[in-house]
Amino acid sequence: MVHFGHANSLRQAKALGDKVIVGIHTDEEITKHKGPPVFTEEERVKMVKGIKWVDEVVLGAPYVTTLEVLDEHNCDFCVHGDDITMTAEGVDTYHLVKKANRYKEVKRTAGVSTTDLVGRMLLLTKNHFHQGSAEYAIEKEVLVDHIVNKTIPKSKLLSSGSSNMGQDSAAKSPWTGCSQFLPTTQKIIQFSDGKSPKPGDKIVYVAGAYDLFHVGHLDFLEKAHELGDYLIVGLHTDPVVNSYKGSNYPIMNLHERVLSVLACKYVNEVVIGAPYCVTEDLLDHFKVDVVCHGQTPIALEDGKIDPYAIPKTRGIFSLIDSQNTMTTERIVERIISHRLEYERRNKAKEKKEVEAFEALQRAKQTQKAG
Repeated sequence: MVHFGHANSLRQAKALGDKVIVGIHTDEEITKHKGPPVFTEEERVKMVKGIKWVDEVVLGAPYVTTLEVLDEHNCDFCVHGDDITMTAEGVDTYHLVKKANRYKEVKRTAGVSTTDLVGRMLLLTKNHFHQGSAEYAIEKEVLVDHIVNKTIPKSKLLSSGSSNMGQDSAAKSPWTGCSQFLPTTQKIIQFSDGKSPKPGDKIVYVAGAYDLFHVGHLDFLEKAHELGDYLIVGLHTDPVVNSYKGSNYPIMNLHERVLSVLACKYVNEVVIGAPYCVTEDLLDHFKVDVVCHGQTPIALEDGKIDPYAIPKTRGIFSLIDSQNTMTTERIVERIISHRLEYERRNKAKEKKEVEAFEALQRAKQTQKAG
């Protein structure tokens, strides 16, 4: 996948130099070494290009980074998070650049990983839209019988091993065993560009869930950005998203969705917990010139109130066709339809990471003793 944890690594990488070139592995390489990818290589290229700290993207990067690759693209060094990545044969994918002292490390974003998100999609835990003290907790018990049109029996979904895929006591990995994402104001500030609209800027407003930020969202936001100079995205709260999405959506909680959207290069500002109905106060406060919505159906509030009635009355409402039919539900369906493959992927990846971590600890102890 491409999520805000990756974006945070790229943000840190940008701070280490002047230009960030991101190498993306092919689907074939990922399947060989990690298991089936969630997004296709074309989707991942587009998603990474849409991250505000990325200057260039190269598809077909080898899984083991070589000095020849760095030289070919005039790179001084390679950057990765402080988690260990291994090949299918158990080899450190960065051993060559580390040996040549052309490797730098950044902090991995605690509380999120592809393994964790895949697990949430497989099991759709039930606390994602709770309010109060439990609103941002990750549930330890699982509700699994209302996933895709209630057609997948509970007996089929429950299996042996780490049932919560990275969240329960059977998840041992120091990196993909996630407890809870802990949002901070500092993290939000780091992701924000901190710029206010300039006098005379045409301000565009869009709102939604933006759950599991994907290429459909990206293409829509690009189109919305083209309608003005400054794009504001209103993000609905978890209970509001659940009221119109149903089941156990959203998969990602509000603060995770905030960082996902803020990392997008087309977005200038985010309204955290925006009202579902676009109000006069909101339009006046942000001096909004255009309000946009995509081609997805607009759910009426309480079954009768058009959330875009006021911008329509003002004559500033516009429908956008991004020409992209990807939805969060389609991403979830991909995972569900290949459940066993993704379970094997997560368990194998977790096993390799534990082994690598233990080897690293032993090496540190030996070095310390010496």
